[in-house]
Amino acid sequence: MKITLVAIHPHPSPQAVPLACAFLQEALLSDHALHGKVHTGIAEFFLHDDAARCARDIAARAPDLVAFSVYVWSRDHAVAVARELRSLLPGLILCAGGAEPTANPAGLLDEGVFDFLVRGEGEAPLVQAVRLLRAGGNPAGVPGIVVPGGAAAAMPPPLELDTVPSPYLSGRLDPAIPGGALWQLSRGCDFACSFCFDHKGSGGVRRFSMDRIEAELRLFARLKVPQVFVLDSTFNKDVKRAKAILRLIGKVAPHVHFHFEVRSEFIDPEMADLFASITCSLQIGLQSSDAAVLRGVGRGFDRDDFEHRAFLLNQSGAIFGFDLIFGLPGDTPELFRSSLDFALSLYPNHLDIFPLAVLPGTRLYGKAQALGLEHLDAPPYTVLATPGYTAGELAQAGRLASACDVFYSRGKAVAWFNSVVTALKLTPSAFLTSFASFLGERAEAEILEEEIWGLQRAFLERIFKERKKGKLLPLALDLADYHHHYAAALMATPPAPPSQKQLRKLDPLRQPLALSASTTLARFNYEVLEILDAGEPDLAEFSACFNPTGSCAVIYPAHGEVCTESVSTPYFELLGALDGKAGAWALCPGIPLSETEAREFLEFALAEGIVVVAGPAQV
Repeated sequence: MKITLVAIHPHPSPQAVPLACAFLQEALLSDHALHGKVHTGIAEFFLHDDAARCARDIAARAPDLVAFSVYVWSRDHAVAVARELRSLLPGLILCAGGAEPTANPAGLLDEGVFDFLVRGEGEAPLVQAVRLLRAGGNPAGVPGIVVPGGAAAAMPPPLELDTVPSPYLSGRLDPAIPGGALWQLSRGCDFACSFCFDHKGSGGVRRFSMDRIEAELRLFARLKVPQVFVLDSTFNKDVKRAKAILRLIGKVAPHVHFHFEVRSEFIDPEMADLFASITCSLQIGLQSSDAAVLRGVGRGFDRDDFEHRAFLLNQSGAIFGFDLIFGLPGDTPELFRSSLDFALSLYPNHLDIFPLAVLPGTRLYGKAQALGLEHLDAPPYTVLATPGYTAGELAQAGRLASACDVFYSRGKAVAWFNSVVTALKLTPSAFLTSFASFLGERAEAEILEEEIWGLQRAFLERIFKERKKGKLLPLALDLADYHHHYAAALMATPPAPPSQKQLRKLDPLRQPLALSASTTLARFNYEVLEILDAGEPDLAEFSACFNPTGSCAVIYPAHGEVCTESVSTPYFELLGALDGKAGAWALCPGIPLSETEAREFLEFALAEGIVVVAGPAQV
């Protein structure tokens, strides 16, 4: 029996990994009753792929059974591909599993294209269904299997997780191919937020064994996987286990970047330091800063405790961000703005802000009508109006969320945002509301990364003048400029500097040199080192104490950090003149530097990776 497992990803990214399909494949291939009797393959597509072409690609494999892994974002595309397949291969068996069929089986069966659905964890139900189909039977009655016209299926019993082989350790799933790995450490959730489906029918949280986790981690390190997205919504609830995994990462894979979802209330000083000691970023579900709103969706909230845990992360230097949801029951535009102000006051590296989605199968879905939540009946199920929001106010909240994403998160403004907002005597939400107006009708997706810095500068110039704070504008621009250059240097790969032996063999004044691609030359209104010494400056106090005398800076990555050198104008001009074709001395006849000064500076610049040799060494 030939089985094709279909994964549909939102878009190409390091997270476009067919992990769910790979788990199903391992379950089918490891089943003794099916050994040697099934042949499996995984077909991957993206939402932008034409459904008819996807169907032809699958049909070319001549499968007997096609199983779709379906999520909210892929539902419509999966149905369209399945419909095309049905016309190409009328006798083909089509089924679907995943989050969407689990939460809303009736809605998916109503499409009339699937022979059965798999609810809950799919490994055991799919294996049993395939056994029955091979024997000429019908999978109806198997726990977790839903057939058209049949009774509602019971959820399958929770799996003993380590009974499903690892698709990474088997070699059937290469974590290095998409540029990242999805790493599932557990299934289920101990919490019961009414807007979420994770805790439903999972038998509590079950975790993979530490032996398996270590084996997969060592594989990621050996294959030099650049980043790993950890699938564990309660990663740090078991504090002892979480710390053990973090220590293991620090020992085995210190150069791999990890993305974690964590709960704030389980972060202690030691855990914060462990997160800071590895290369990682954390996502924390704040959702709202209003305790009453959160109680309404089954979440507790202690404002002082949350602030304290964020302080621990900031103190340790760990990178973290928050999730916010607008449109929750009891939420209003005013409360959303208050939540945004609270979140930004804690210096998160980024914010992810979403409208409420009333997902089928959640407790909130069952109470939506009673709560007055109008929402889309099809994916993405987002709210259209609530007792606290008109449709227009939800749209305004969406624009505010986009403005925050562009200016703060994508604009990497965490280090200077609060200083600027405080100087303008505005709340963060009022500042970002003004920025949303500045953007006008531009959709966030239309704004390219390379233009955000320019948008930030243009908006700062406008709002400082509007607020009659023009004297503080030069420092605000310096902060925006420096941190833009710092972020670029942080992401850049420095060149390998020449050895001392190589340096002694070349003449830096006559050797063609070029500025390294990882180096930035920047001019500032104030002395850049005084700005850095001030940390998070009060703009009014700083401007009163220092004169805008100007400075020239060289910003570059070296020695595992970002370095900033304040240099005099002659040295700055010397670096700026390097063209990679002629020797520096020939390019700079008018620069007021002695030959000795220029040579010593260029030797330093070569050793630091600020400049690179552009041609064959001239000795």
